[in-house]
Amino acid sequence: MINPAYPHSAYHQSVREDDMEGMLRDAFNIHSHGLQSFPPDFIASDDCNIGGNAFTKMERSVPNEEPNRKAVKFYKLLNEMNEELYEGSKYSKISFCIRLFHLKCLGGWTENSFTMLLEFLRDMFPFAKIPHSCKDMKKLIKDLGLGYDKIHSCPNDCMLYWSDRKNQQSCHVCGKSCWRNMNTEDLNEDEGEVQSRKKQIKILQYFLLIPRLQRHFISSKTAESMRWHHDQRTDDGLLRHPADSLAWKSFDSKFPSFATDPQNVRLGLASDGFNPYKIMSTSYSTWPVVLVPYNLPPWICMK
Repeated sequence: MINPAYPHSAYHQSVREDDMEGMLRDAFNIHSHGLQSFPPDFIASDDCNIGGNAFTKMERSVPNEEPNRKAVKFYKLLNEMNEELYEGSKYSKISFCIRLFHLKCLGGWTENSFTMLLEFLRDMFPFAKIPHSCKDMKKLIKDLGLGYDKIHSCPNDCMLYWSDRKNQQSCHVCGKSCWRNMNTEDLNEDEGEVQSRKKQIKILQYFLLIPRLQRHFISSKTAESMRWHHDQRTDDGLLRHPADSLAWKSFDSKFPSFATDPQNVRLGLASDGFNPYKIMSTSYSTWPVVLVPYNLPPWICMK
């Protein structure tokens, strides 16, 4: 699938409209024959069945059975993919949003500037189905699976408020609270009640790893590349790829059962801190932790 959040993505080139449905079916692993879009007025209820896989054998499913959440997302995106930006347009509504949001990420536009651009485009082309704001566009493409989880962190990096410690209010190591000392209090004029709002001191933004690795194999566009280190690499003794290194070969000798399957994922971890605001007098810093899949060819994994 296209990931507009990464400026150097291999998918920065234009996507042909006739490939969009194939890419969508790849991403959701839905290739059953005869699948049709839901009617335009289809509305999925919140209590849709989320168990099982509604696409195992579509032709035998119960006619009135509601699809699971994965199916709802797929059909919603499929309908939006088939919805023209305007009558006679070669672009669909969702492909327009993906392309434009990709440009936002490449150009480093703020959400306010992006919203102003959308307002200008809607005023210039009132006949086109253009979202009202950046927030609306994010809602439209959120089902592509490009989101992340927010996990509270100890200000001193002792722990993460995760799993069975999710609801803790302070660190069990250093005792530091996860909330800022200064709580803002807003007066609700309608109800006359004082509501206290708390803000976390430090948050880990976690891009879920497993779904992203699964997408490399679910999509036919990238599944072949995940075997490149085994199927297409030139093994002539020269160091062109991590697979040519002594560390890689040493790992293979220690874990031969793992090495026998070329689809097993090899990940390299890199991390470093930087000041995102370019102000050296402040102590604020960001520490991204990046996992690089070394299965891929060097022009992708080293980019």
